[in-house]
Amino acid sequence: MSIRLRLTLWYSGLLAVTLVAFGVIIYGIVQNNTMSSLKDQLKRISEETQVRMTSQGRMGQGVNLSGVLRSAIDYNSFFIQIVNYTPTITGVVDDKTPNMRPSANRPELTFSFPRQNEVSSDKYAFVNREIEGVPFIVLEKPILYSDTVVGLLQVGAWTGREEQLLHQLRSILWFAGAAGLIAAFLLGMFLSRKALMPINRVTEAAERIQSGSELSLRIPREKPNDEIGRLTDTLNAMLSGVERAYKNLEDSNAAQRRFVSDASHELRTPLTTIRGNVDLLEKIWSSEEAEQPGSEGTDTLSAPSASALSETEKRGMSLESIRDIADEARRMSGLVNHLLSLARADAGYVMEMSDVELRPLAEEAARRAAFLPRKAEWAVGPLEALDGVRVRGNRDYLLQLLFILIENGFKYTPSGVVRLYAARRDNMIGLSVADTGIGIAADEVPHIFERFYRVDVSRGETSGTGLGLSIAKWIADMHHARIEVRTRLSEGTVFTVWLPVQQGDEA
Repeated sequence: MSIRLRLTLWYSGLLAVTLVAFGVIIYGIVQNNTMSSLKDQLKRISEETQVRMTSQGRMGQGVNLSGVLRSAIDYNSFFIQIVNYTPTITGVVDDKTPNMRPSANRPELTFSFPRQNEVSSDKYAFVNREIEGVPFIVLEKPILYSDTVVGLLQVGAWTGREEQLLHQLRSILWFAGAAGLIAAFLLGMFLSRKALMPINRVTEAAERIQSGSELSLRIPREKPNDEIGRLTDTLNAMLSGVERAYKNLEDSNAAQRRFVSDASHELRTPLTTIRGNVDLLEKIWSSEEAEQPGSEGTDTLSAPSASALSETEKRGMSLESIRDIADEARRMSGLVNHLLSLARADAGYVMEMSDVELRPLAEEAARRAAFLPRKAEWAVGPLEALDGVRVRGNRDYLLQLLFILIENGFKYTPSGVVRLYAARRDNMIGLSVADTGIGIAADEVPHIFERFYRVDVSRGETSGTGLGLSIAKWIADMHHARIEVRTRLSEGTVFTVWLPVQQGDEA
């Protein structure tokens, strides 16, 4: 059963109970008001009749009603009957008003009456009697003689009009109640449908989102201050979070696929070089073994050409191959270290932080950089801005960050100068590596921190892996720092790492 139908049934059920209670109360009030006036008249006539009966003599001798009742009593509206229990306990009708006696227009009317032992001696009662289907209300009052019930006074009135009025009222109440329930049910269905319409929209949106094709879909908001509006806001916020998470997951998967592809490509080149040089060494020195007496398994294709080489040529080719293998091994080692750093970054690696003095750090980086292979001149300073300055960070990773920027400057500066210097700006300290190299095109600057991205190879030596600046960016982020890039084609590039200074350091 749907919520809409349950709400409607609950609403209709409560309304039905309310209508029934209201109808019962209305009917009871109308019935009481209708009958109370008639009952008061019956009581008055019964009291007056009994007083006149008592004043005329003994009850056992009979009573002439025509003498007892005044002419003011309307016999057409009220009917009086006296029952005598003196002859027998079942009682006999002793007398009745003329409008109950037989005539040419009507038969004799007689109220039914109880036995003597069924009559209470201390109270009267109103009972409903029917004579040939005609309704009457009858007041029955005992007639006492020496505290003994000797008779029964019955004063009745025709209630046809009252019963018809009450019957019409019952019909009206039943009809109005049924019509009200039907109208309430239909109205409840309409209102519940309108009230639940936003929830239906939520369901439809969720069904479309479930397919994963409409993550940008949002639920329209109509009433901002009600419960549905707050639910809509919550769901829209949740959908935004799901969309961001889904997009991040897609981006992460795409980056992972691209990362694996690029890493495989970068590893394939040195492995191919190493394998080629190993094959060359194997051919050179296998021919040497083949020339020895008693050797077997000579390669008939390569041995003659290799055997034609002199010992000096063999040693020279071997040393060149070994150097190539060593260079590629070092390159692979650097690539693996870079990949390990990026894997740590992706895994949420947390660096151990401590207070680091920047002047000694920069001087050590400058000293080590002097031994790096380069074609450009290496200059250091000014570094006075670093005096007494400390930052919260990891010394090894900060040193690695500087080396990445310095190596990058050497790589793209075939001639000119690469300089390390420092500057202070408010509560930030900047370590800058400036070169006079080839520079970077403006459209490439936003991509230089992407993994495996390298600038146009036609403008410089690009023997690197394209991972250095990605690692530098990660190290800077871990230190709440930012890397500023200023560059101009054919004029050079300046990388500045802005680090937050520890509070209390010298200005």
